[in-house]
Amino acid sequence: MKKYIDFKLRSVVVLGLGILLFSGCERDLSDDVRFATFNTNPDIFTDDPVGLTDEFFESFDPATGANPEGFGTDNDVAFEGSSSIRIDVPAPDDPDGSFIGGIFRDRGEGRDLTGFDALTFYARGSTTATIGEVGFGNDFGENKFVVLAQNIRLSTDWRKVIIPIPDPSKLVQERGMFSFSAGSQSTNGFGFTFWIDELRFEKLGTIAQAQPSILGGNEGRFPTTVGGSLTIGQLQQTFNLESGINQTVIPAPSYFNFKSSDPNVAFVSELGEVTVVNTGTTEISASLAGVRAEGGILVESSATAQIISIFSDLFADVPVDNFNGFFENQTTLGGVVNENGNDIIQYTDLNFVSINFFSEENRIDASEMTTLNLQIRVDEAVDPGDFIRLELNNFLNGVESGSSFTIASSELIANEFVDFSIPLSSFEGLTDRSGLGLLFFVSDGTISSISVDNIFFSVE
Repeated sequence: MKKYIDFKLRSVVVLGLGILLFSGCERDLSDDVRFATFNTNPDIFTDDPVGLTDEFFESFDPATGANPEGFGTDNDVAFEGSSSIRIDVPAPDDPDGSFIGGIFRDRGEGRDLTGFDALTFYARGSTTATIGEVGFGNDFGENKFVVLAQNIRLSTDWRKVIIPIPDPSKLVQERGMFSFSAGSQSTNGFGFTFWIDELRFEKLGTIAQAQPSILGGNEGRFPTTVGGSLTIGQLQQTFNLESGINQTVIPAPSYFNFKSSDPNVAFVSELGEVTVVNTGTTEISASLAGVRAEGGILVESSATAQIISIFSDLFADVPVDNFNGFFENQTTLGGVVNENGNDIIQYTDLNFVSINFFSEENRIDASEMTTLNLQIRVDEAVDPGDFIRLELNNFLNGVESGSSFTIASSELIANEFVDFSIPLSSFEGLTDRSGLGLLFFVSDGTISSISVDNIFFSVE
């Protein structure tokens, strides 16, 4: 069972330690060494912004749909004191932009946050809704230590939100004080308002049981050749809060310490970029703040490995016409969606559905391939008699031929991705694979909701 996402790369920054000055050979060195120190003020917004740039709110790029007009302060609503931050989330058809989001930056050289273990604030909504993302570390610059928490639930009452810091020792000079992004997905397209107050970093001392993971805690294989590369994704860390609730955050790769068991085969950078330099095998693992992360990758590099990827964050994908053919008599809805920062294919009301690459220029020549690889998650209970039938159709000189392979209920797990490597010889009757154009998923209504990821052909 494997999951991968493509996490955006961050740049590397080197912190200078300053220059040692000597005023006399008889004085002890420790009397003269002065390391750079930065502001340790934890407050970001109380009744006013604290130590932020003059812009206060810096919007994400309007060219991406960000609405810069819905941000302000409210002197009539506050959790404590006399004012709060007010954010008006637009409807999708708002001419100024379909979502609102941006950052707050420290006006100085950055703050030393090593003495804190969480970003906290109080929030309430005009209705029950969800803030898509909140976090810190984004300064529209290097963004090396970004942390995000997703789908923050709002109530019409004030509630405290806690975003744990994965490793405070990394934050010796941080400018990105806060970031957020919100749309109207949780309100069926209706705009709403939410307020934030008492925004600061804190040392709570009650955040425990850190559980970091890569690849969603799953083990994966990366068959490749010399020169192959990938970026390790689906990075997470889960903490237990004093309330007993588990809070998961998405840390930037630079919080992790990545390791290759054989760097002569493949090495991994601080940013989670794996580069394959020789044939052989190596295991890629990671830790965060001294805690071993769940999940890892077995890199298998050989001279003969070949890949044709339809949908995967691991490899460059071939062109696809669409991920839902919407055939006659089909009830299936869905297509590509983003889940926790990772693109997956999600289908609902499934009876049958196809991924289409049948236009002549997009057909796949899989004649030299031996295996169809994919991951399937059944997003409901799995009952005896349930099945998913895979069908491959080939187009040659105007003639369509095809064959199928059935995955029984005993091989499926509810709400978990299962890894399948199916020999193409199992598709009996598919004697020609030089012009593959359709991949069907058929349940005949026995299963109505599935998610699919990492679909590729390979030579095993």
